[in-house]
Amino acid sequence: MTDLGAIVRDIAAEMAEATERGTVADYIAPLKAIDLARFGIALVTADGACHAAGAADEPFSIQSISKVFTLTLALGRVGDQLWQRVGREPSGTAFNSIVQLETEHGIPRNPFINAGAIVVSDMILAGHRPSEAIGEIVRFVRGLAGDEAIYVDESVARAEQASGYRNAALANYMAAFGNVRRPVEETLGVYVHHCAIAMSCRQLALAGRYLMAGGINPETGRRIVSQRRARRINALMLTCGHYDGSGEFAFRVGLPGKSGVGGGILAIAPGRAAIAVWSPGLNERGNSQLGTLALERLVQRTGWSVFEPAEDA
Repeated sequence: MTDLGAIVRDIAAEMAEATERGTVADYIAPLKAIDLARFGIALVTADGACHAAGAADEPFSIQSISKVFTLTLALGRVGDQLWQRVGREPSGTAFNSIVQLETEHGIPRNPFINAGAIVVSDMILAGHRPSEAIGEIVRFVRGLAGDEAIYVDESVARAEQASGYRNAALANYMAAFGNVRRPVEETLGVYVHHCAIAMSCRQLALAGRYLMAGGINPETGRRIVSQRRARRINALMLTCGHYDGSGEFAFRVGLPGKSGVGGGILAIAPGRAAIAVWSPGLNERGNSQLGTLALERLVQRTGWSVFEPAEDA
């Protein structure tokens, strides 16, 4: 029987010894100050066991990982109408690129690039004040994780708003095509606040359980999304969750995953586990360097890649 606790501890020890750790995101001041030596990992299995090591209980800014949860929330509200305003294809470009919006008439390629997540935020905001929409997102994530301590780091949100010229350009450009329908500053306010949610690896892995369990929160038995929709969210995570590094992540790790420039990655082994890793140093594509390496080693030792043959085959 695989000793997952030992594997997780071994990987954390190996990451502690790594010398090539990437560079922190330097355009958001609070993230620039994070110690490169930090590393955490948490893994929650289908039977509810949690294995954690390193800084697994230290909150960090989840940034674009929050887009998984806002997509889930928006799909619950508007259903498949969402895909009239957001595509489902890999972008092949950086997370904050504007180049495709003109030729594709203001329709962002997928919900995980910044432009796509801004449109999703616009959908969640519809009919609400910004504070209500932000509160709904935070309550949703707290409910998924079963933890009321999850919060928005206001210092990160303020820093992102102060330096968010490119996101403002994306939002205004899409508004010109009628694909951002609320006041741009309100939609951007919702967007930066959900990106500024702070969570630990343990909380993040717990929040991701519904994607491991066919759309059901295994602790409460509550259905979050249909099995079909959970499968499709996982498919988008696999193909689009690491921006222009998604192919490389699929090649090396072989799991649905969503990264954030805070250094976190949420990965899903369907039917087996939800995994969260955190290391603030990023590679040249803006994804956690050691987080990716840790997940690659986890899959090598467990055989959890979605491309591995089934155990009973």
